[in-house]
Amino acid sequence: MSKHTVLIWDLPTRLFHWLLVGCLSGAVISVKIGGNAMIWHGRFGLAIVGLLGFRLAWGFVGSHTARFTQFVRGPATIAAYLRGQWQGIGHNPLGALSVLAMLLVLFAQALTGLVANDDIAFTGPLYAAVSKDLSDALTGWHRRGEWAIFALIALHLAALLYYRLIKKEPLIRPMITGRKPVTQPAPPTPRHAGPLAFIVSLSIGASAVWIASGALLPPPPPPPPTAVNTPAW
Repeated sequence: MSKHTVLIWDLPTRLFHWLLVGCLSGAVISVKIGGNAMIWHGRFGLAIVGLLGFRLAWGFVGSHTARFTQFVRGPATIAAYLRGQWQGIGHNPLGALSVLAMLLVLFAQALTGLVANDDIAFTGPLYAAVSKDLSDALTGWHRRGEWAIFALIALHLAALLYYRLIKKEPLIRPMITGRKPVTQPAPPTPRHAGPLAFIVSLSIGASAVWIASGALLPPPPPPPPTAVNTPAW
């Protein structure tokens, strides 16, 4: 059967993927440097919040292959895939589990980071919304969550190598070009979302950043007035 290519990943999905890679790399590097670089760690964290908000919305109103209803399947579909009986484009049933795991872990990591503190100079933008004890507890989970992210990244890279070397199916190029080679008879070209869906998703992502930055918190109380020593005479 002859091969041809089908556009399966739209531009917003591809941009989300690579921007997330960049922001996650920046967050990891800045936290390892520490010190003044923690300012950038917080900025990268807010950018990740915005990207996750966008992806959550895009998973409901975006293009066909990006929607959760398209690639999130039950145990029967996973079993069929393992038996070699699954046919489709986009995320396969096991890849879908990896996507969901990464999104859930990043959501948890972002939420705990928003209220975290380092007991020195850095506090998350929503630190004032919780008690110090709760912030300390969530900071601990934020640090432990780093290892979960590393494990998922290692699993992701291992899957890329397996598909490239064993199954001879490249996965990186389609996430760059959006196009994937398929054999005939091919499934119909996936439906792609329009500008309105993109604007809605982008607005939700921007709103998530606005809220996460502490915009809804009450302003801090004014500093106490400075005492003035009045001469006795």
